[in-house]
Amino acid sequence: MKKWIPILVVLGVIAVGMAGLVGQYNRMVDLDEAVAGQWGNVENVYQRRADLIPNLVETVKGYAAHERETLEAVVKARADATRMEARLTPESLDDPQALERFQAVQNELSSALGRLMVVIEKYPDLKANEGFRDLQVQLEGTENRIAVERRRFNETAQSFNTVIRRFPGNMVAGMFGFTKKAYFEAAEGSAVAPKVDFR
Repeated sequence: MKKWIPILVVLGVIAVGMAGLVGQYNRMVDLDEAVAGQWGNVENVYQRRADLIPNLVETVKGYAAHERETLEAVVKARADATRMEARLTPESLDDPQALERFQAVQNELSSALGRLMVVIEKYPDLKANEGFRDLQVQLEGTENRIAVERRRFNETAQSFNTVIRRFPGNMVAGMFGFTKKAYFEAAEGSAVAPKVDFR
């Protein structure tokens, strides 16, 4: 019986080690799926914004037909943002350059929409149009949702990245090919507050 004790101890240590490995792996899978699910939420709100833009452009066209350049910029930016090359999949979220490209296209669309809103200030009749006001409220709400979902995505990605970088998770991540997820970052120049001049 005494000769079996060392073998049983070794088998016990192996069993505990395997249980830990399985637990770490399953936790990483859960977090990876959470990142993918949160990415779906991000895509959903960006799609909502893209779906609102044609109605907004058509409404503005009726009032501001000679603002063609601005309207075309919005239409082009929307087309760029919805192109398949500009889309990301959950599998490509560990490529920071892919997320940067996606973010750049979305930032261009935000910028074009901002220019459109400045143009709209010249048209009091348009601002008074109930349909336009409804679209503007929906668009503003969607922009807020985008910010919330991006923040949630970054939090979920941070949880995943923390687990795969900490010991012993880093060893399990290396064995099974789990890699760091990219984060959304603020647009360049967004840290500088806009200058307000009431002269």
